[in-house]
Amino acid sequence: MKTNREILIVDDNPADIDLACEALSQGSPPTHVSSVEDGVEAVAFLNRDGKYASARRPDLIVLDLNLPRKDGRTVLVEVKSDPNLRRTPIVVFSTSRAPHDIAGSFELGANSYVSKPGDLEGFLAAITSIERFWFHCARLPHEEEL
Repeated sequence: MKTNREILIVDDNPADIDLACEALSQGSPPTHVSSVEDGVEAVAFLNRDGKYASARRPDLIVLDLNLPRKDGRTVLVEVKSDPNLRRTPIVVFSTSRAPHDIAGSFELGANSYVSKPGDLEGFLAAITSIERFWFHCARLPHEEEL
């Protein structure tokens, strides 16, 4: 198993980013977390443009839907249509529980959808469950290359 895991969190709420980073740093082995606050920055990060030229490609993307400048739906479309990025799993992590957001996310290529709980304990449990599933249970395409 890869020991130097990388997650990109795309969320415009700094408190959510801080909580997620804290929870993920407690894992075994710890996960390195990068974060950006909008969809434009997410695409730049993933394409290693500008200040992100030396960024590591993430093993997993945790994506909020409602972002400034470019929303999560547009990011999903761009990532899943790019041959260099489309195998990267994307977990939509949103406060929305609306059926059209859930179904729409899957239609656009999301690999899973997790609704953000409204309480701290639930939020931390959700983030650690995402990490556990994608890095301890699921098999990722790049693992075959290691």
